[in-house]
Amino acid sequence: MTRRSAGQALRARVERVAGPLLRSVPRDHWESDDAFRRRRRVTGAVAVAGASLLGVSLSTPPGSPRFYGLTLGVAGTWVVGGLASGPLHLGRMFGRGDRLRRPVLTPVVSGAGAFGAFYAAALVARRIPVLERAIGSVLRYADQGSAPLVLTTTLANGVAEEVFFRGALYAAAGAERPVLVSTAVYGLATVATRNPALVLASVPMGLLFAQQRRITGGIQAPVLTHVVWSSLMLRYLPPLFASRLAEERSPTPG
Repeated sequence: MTRRSAGQALRARVERVAGPLLRSVPRDHWESDDAFRRRRRVTGAVAVAGASLLGVSLSTPPGSPRFYGLTLGVAGTWVVGGLASGPLHLGRMFGRGDRLRRPVLTPVVSGAGAFGAFYAAALVARRIPVLERAIGSVLRYADQGSAPLVLTTTLANGVAEEVFFRGALYAAAGAERPVLVSTAVYGLATVATRNPALVLASVPMGLLFAQQRRITGGIQAPVLTHVVWSSLMLRYLPPLFASRLAEERSPTPG
């Protein structure tokens, strides 16, 4: 086999494997003008309410009942708002033989891959004081809280964010650049946390989730990716910032 034919064979194999991941599935999510306007009104109001509640939740003491109540309240706001806006869809993706199937394995692997990229970035971020402080201020909620409750609220918010941002808000963005619009609003909502690390993370992850929504036509893929990514971040990121978390646990002098 010549080098050229080997290259062509490799390219064909990559296209065969990656093709289903990049092809948008056909869908018919048409809704009337009245329904579309109503969806926009609902998502606009919920985006403001949810972002405000998100900002308040991350200003409460770690491990406090108020923190868990507020974070579950944020998740509830996203879910109720998303469902109230109008119909949502799980989505499908191409499988073997161009058969459509529910996305499961691919989004799970995508979540693990996204975690790997963020773990590598965290190795660099912990050497940058402003990012180390920002990440530490978020991880202290896991470090100082109840592990089961933290996991519950983390996963609940991961699912809820996809229901709202890649479900309702993506649909409300219309046909013109919904990936960019939904990602921009997702980032703006994260600004309410006043945490630069969370804002920075919201951009690449928002784009990934929105692309999954665009390709599959639904929220199942971004939900699974978000849940896997969040779980791995919660499990493996705190040890990288052990010294910073020890400082967070220390009482403030005076």
